[in-house]
Amino acid sequence: MTKPEKSIKGSEVTLYILQQNLFSFEQWLEIESEYRLEPFFSVLDLRPYSQALCSDTKRGRKPENREAILRALLVAPFENISEFTALRERLVSDIRFRYQCGFELAKRVPSISTFSRVFGQIMEKEIAQKLFNDLVQQCLDEKIIVADTIAIDSTAIDAYEKKQPKSKSQETGNATWGAKYDTFRNKITWFGYKIHLAVDTSSELPIALEVTPANINDGDMGPTLIEKVAAQIPEGRLKYVIEDSGYDQQKNYEAAKAQRAQAIIPLNLRNAQEPPEGFSFNGTPKCSMGYEMVYWGCDKNFLKFRCPHALGKVDCPNGMAWCSSSNYGMVVKINVKDDLRRFSLPHRGTKRWEELYDKRTSVERCNSRLKENLTANDLHIRGIKKVTAYIYLNAIVLLATALASKKINCSPKQKVA
Repeated sequence: MTKPEKSIKGSEVTLYILQQNLFSFEQWLEIESEYRLEPFFSVLDLRPYSQALCSDTKRGRKPENREAILRALLVAPFENISEFTALRERLVSDIRFRYQCGFELAKRVPSISTFSRVFGQIMEKEIAQKLFNDLVQQCLDEKIIVADTIAIDSTAIDAYEKKQPKSKSQETGNATWGAKYDTFRNKITWFGYKIHLAVDTSSELPIALEVTPANINDGDMGPTLIEKVAAQIPEGRLKYVIEDSGYDQQKNYEAAKAQRAQAIIPLNLRNAQEPPEGFSFNGTPKCSMGYEMVYWGCDKNFLKFRCPHALGKVDCPNGMAWCSSSNYGMVVKINVKDDLRRFSLPHRGTKRWEELYDKRTSVERCNSRLKENLTANDLHIRGIKKVTAYIYLNAIVLLATALASKKINCSPKQKVA
């Protein structure tokens, strides 16, 4: 999406956004707030969700505008506002912002306690989760999310709670101590939570998420996320599930296979058992002389491997005659179903496998947007249920922005303000 162009005619300001095929969240953030909020809200029909926040009883004073409060809470991460106090101050001081959120200008802005109370209702009634799932469906319908290939990973977020000893914090089910290694094998510890994301590699948009205490193993959450993705997309759509070596556990391969998808996961060689006799660690069969055979394509579920001497890869002292009387050389076929973890289709180490695994960076970029561009790592609430609702609000911003971008780009030029 290109940077907006403004034309000024008298006191009228018109904003035009030129069409571009690719959605760029970073470029969207460069648009001035007063111009980006209208298209953002235009794709959100919040009436059914705001009605769910209203009390069934007709007693007492008339409740505050729940839809306006919900709009304000949704747009807060977009505006880098992470506290109810700061959100109310912005609404009081910025009349345009208050109007775009749907508040009546003649009335006072709701109190901080009202915002907190409505957020509590969003948490208890799982409003944010429902809106997130509905927006994922809209993105699927609009063909923004493809969902044939997903990437799964987690990211650390710091807690707002007071730090506690590890032995005590693990009993609460909320924030606790987590540890991981960075790219340079330095151990990093934090007190807080993990966001586990399943992201569409084509659009880099989240399809499913979970929030857990920081000590939960990444691999344990893989099957849960795969099941949540499968519940969102048409049956048979999912083809590949891409995860790093931290997910190299049998259950993650089986979870992908249950959806008729292929898990693309590097083998974790730390503490790994020796491969079966006659195979290398990556599942490549060895010939009788101990040379790794050459991958030569596949036939349905079977991987095909050929004699390395026949293909000029090695100079075997026994030639081809040792293993085969054919000029083609010895051929070995492996059924990937024999060992879901050891064998992969495409075969590990091939160009196609590497191309697929490179798509894992999509989930890293999505995590980065949540934490650096939005407010996922700037918590001012306590407890895992509240944190989960808060992370969903941040994820909703990514989905709604993509839908708004698609709506704007449907014509070469579109007046949006």
